[in-house]
Amino acid sequence: MNTPLIDAKNLVRRYEMRRGIFGKPVEVRALDGVSLHIAAGETLGLVGESGCGKSTTGRLVLGLERPDQGSVIFEGAPMPEPGSAEWRSMRARMQMVWQDPLGALDRRLTIGEQIMEPLAIHNLGTPAERPARRDALMQAVGLRPDQGSRYPHELSGGQRQRAVLARAIATDPRLLVCDEPISALDVSIQAQVMNLFVELQQKFGMAILFISHDLRAVRQVSQRVAVMYLGRIVEEGEPDAVLHDPAHPYSQALVSAIPAPGKGKKRIVLQGDPPNPADRPPGCPFHPRCAVAVAACRSEVPALKPRHDGRLVACHLAHGDAAPLMRAA
Repeated sequence: MNTPLIDAKNLVRRYEMRRGIFGKPVEVRALDGVSLHIAAGETLGLVGESGCGKSTTGRLVLGLERPDQGSVIFEGAPMPEPGSAEWRSMRARMQMVWQDPLGALDRRLTIGEQIMEPLAIHNLGTPAERPARRDALMQAVGLRPDQGSRYPHELSGGQRQRAVLARAIATDPRLLVCDEPISALDVSIQAQVMNLFVELQQKFGMAILFISHDLRAVRQVSQRVAVMYLGRIVEEGEPDAVLHDPAHPYSQALVSAIPAPGKGKKRIVLQGDPPNPADRPPGCPFHPRCAVAVAACRSEVPALKPRHDGRLVACHLAHGDAAPLMRAA
């Protein structure tokens, strides 16, 4: 097997919070042993509920934060200390696409200036060559060169996200981390931007960690899908396998929520809210909401391990010939 472009192992990230002004500090474990790898030119989709740790995973993969435990290997080397000269040099080869394009852009600078900014920061090309590079990048994402003189507020949401993409690929990165890149866009624009991600990956050959709660979007762009719950990956496999025949009970609930007009599909409604990360239940973190949980689920944390079909699943009951089925409403 070829060495992965990015290889994260057993990532643990803790934060400290206080309950009230005078409350004692409480530890919140945002990530609890997350491992993932992405090959060069591959897209891994990361899905799950809000607050499950998806964005934290993206920040650790980029080296924006250090894990409390575990390691991140990029291009065969450990992730440097955030803010160091080595880390800043590496950032040219890994870039981020944020959820809110307006918030990610500087409203005081034109779009063209912001697309050229990474070239100046990383000293790529001469000042005379950069305008041509800017125009080529804008064309690659579907923007006209004359739009480079506009400010962010003068563009639509879809155009702003295209500008953010142009800026992100300006340095020819090998890895792109996309954190909910279409959730702030109109539904009519989302499909266009999703197609753009596929086109850019084919053209530039970069790897993508695509973070989203939209399973249909993840299926469109990903070669593999990882499902996350309460800071742990509970299932990982090919998109068609995970979406057509989910093995983990939580994955089944997520898939059942995908609208399917005319098919009469019944939805699995989970009871209760996700557990508090500051007060994790013993055993499997999903067992308080799982309709098929057994005694082992309440006392033993299931390992993420291969099933008979090659999928990785963290469930005590999902390693036979058939996965346990949750009851539909």
